[in-house]
Amino acid sequence: MKLVIVESPTKAKTISKFLDKEYKAESSYGHLRDLPKSQLGIDVEQDFLPRYVVPRRVQSRVTALKKAAAKADGIILATDEDREGEAIAWHISKILNLDETKIERIAFHEITEDAIREALKHPRFIDMNLVDAQQARRILDRLVGYKLSPFLWKKVRRGLSAGRVQSVALRLIVEREEEIKAFIPQEYWTIRALLSRKDSEKGVFETTLVKIGGEPIPQFGIPTEDDSKKIVTDLESGNFRVSRVEKKELKKNPLGPFITSTLQQSAAQRLGFSAKKTMFLAQSLYESGHITYMRTDSLHLSEEALKGAHDWISSNLDKKYLLDAPRHFKTKSRLAQEAHEAVRPTNVATGSRIEGLEKDQERVYELIWRRFVASQLPQALFDATTIEVETESKKRYTLRASGSILRFDGFTKIWPTKFEEKEMPDCKEGEMLTLQEIRPEQHFTEPPPRYNEASLIKTLEQFGIGRPSTYAPIISVIQDRGYVEKQSGRFYPTDIGTLVNKVLTEHFPEVFNIEFTAKMEGDLDEIASGHERWQSVIGEFYSPFAKLLEQKYEEVQKSEVAEEKTDIVCENCGRPMIIKFGRFGRFIACSGYPECKTAKPLREPPKSTGLKCPKCGEGEIIERRVSKKGRSRGRIFWGCNRYPKCDHATWENPVPQKTDDAT
Repeated sequence: MKLVIVESPTKAKTISKFLDKEYKAESSYGHLRDLPKSQLGIDVEQDFLPRYVVPRRVQSRVTALKKAAAKADGIILATDEDREGEAIAWHISKILNLDETKIERIAFHEITEDAIREALKHPRFIDMNLVDAQQARRILDRLVGYKLSPFLWKKVRRGLSAGRVQSVALRLIVEREEEIKAFIPQEYWTIRALLSRKDSEKGVFETTLVKIGGEPIPQFGIPTEDDSKKIVTDLESGNFRVSRVEKKELKKNPLGPFITSTLQQSAAQRLGFSAKKTMFLAQSLYESGHITYMRTDSLHLSEEALKGAHDWISSNLDKKYLLDAPRHFKTKSRLAQEAHEAVRPTNVATGSRIEGLEKDQERVYELIWRRFVASQLPQALFDATTIEVETESKKRYTLRASGSILRFDGFTKIWPTKFEEKEMPDCKEGEMLTLQEIRPEQHFTEPPPRYNEASLIKTLEQFGIGRPSTYAPIISVIQDRGYVEKQSGRFYPTDIGTLVNKVLTEHFPEVFNIEFTAKMEGDLDEIASGHERWQSVIGEFYSPFAKLLEQKYEEVQKSEVAEEKTDIVCENCGRPMIIKFGRFGRFIACSGYPECKTAKPLREPPKSTGLKCPKCGEGEIIERRVSKKGRSRGRIFWGCNRYPKCDHATWENPVPQKTDDAT
């Protein structure tokens, strides 16, 4: 009997369905060895040698695997095919004291009978390059976390922690918040004209002013109401003539099948799922044999999968939905290498629903199934019409209207896509039109939006920060630490998150730099490909980092980073009061501590906005801060000053600040 070891009990159960009686599948329940929790566990003087331990919680599992291995004729390690899976296989081999030259390591991208039988025919050795890449990431993160966290305890407050990649994600969120706070709305105007064809009741359509004197109007190019009034006056005195009519076919291509990041983004946008929940559900679908491996940045699809899609389309849809040849997608990520295929259903013929799945599993599976099948459907086709209208008055003005009608739904038959159909009148060039109405509209520029799960993952991916397996943990960790909070699907930095970011980016700018973090991902890939020694990569980072940390312990004073001076005088001793950070946020305390222990909650006076309350019409909208305990503590909101008689409140700033004319 041969023992097949995987990392998940569900995976073991699924694999057992496809194995002969000569095999027995067992699970390691994840990692069996790790760095110790209470110590650094890395000998920085001995080439960063890690000291691995078997956690107490898995010792019974280790004992069970040793007993099973002792009875087995051979050991087959069948953990996941990425770096983490390779490392788990290596740790198992060390714990079971296996002869590395006799280990059979197999990997497969999907848990199906064909894939497993094929893998069993082609066993290999453990890929130590992948193991070293995983070790390098783990050691690098341990060095940063275990060395920098005590620094934060001493200079800010106890209980804080610093993570190499998570802190860069925090930086993105904090810097976006700073952009929003510093943003000054800029006024601009647009002008629309409602025109109609003569002798045509259905020929009324709306146009937008796009050129003046033949020159395109730049973005925000009509800055004031006075400017718009002058243009309106000119237009009202002009004659409107169709100068150009363009009709053409527009083609919209389907998106590629999912990779990890796009699966998380689509699940967030379409299902409202967090990245953590999406990956949990996808993991269960993979281990049950319903989808291929869900941690991947490759868009490759196997010939077998493409044939399956073709056969399903041929059997279930009209022949006009069949492509002449399969559609292939080129992987854009320069780092893509760990997985062999995109995320797809293992058997497309089962359709978009599988009996026996839980509701949320079913929703994620359907999303994956639809995205895959849609990738092999034709383009959607639209009939698009653009009409340009010119008027001669004091200046030559050009107005434009565009619209399109869906002619063939193509891939949207399977992958629902939002688009607006707008039918245009059948105008002829040279045709004169009648002005019905001119609509000048005032607008204000808006700040960049706060990150949500989808946009944050997309940004991390674009900058090359993290890997497919790390996006969900990154987002979970910065929330669990209380550094950011999610409100209405958007991320807001907390007071303590903002302070931690300030300390880390000001004093360790190279470590928590986006370019450095992306470069480190590239270095880890070089290790995985065998082109770099992991000890060299770690050493290049650690030596200057350790010196800088030692220097900062001496230079940085707690009062500089975690305290704010105020004009308030202590009522007990007359010393100045300062704003400090505690476990539950900011508070005000005497600067004479510990001689004087005067402290009180920080209550900031509400700020007037000069706006009437839109709900009651009597009160005034004021700016306030959340005072209750919890993650929202200290966050700014706007509400009616007649509370509790009026409960109107909003997180969004209702006051657009116009740009001063002098600036």
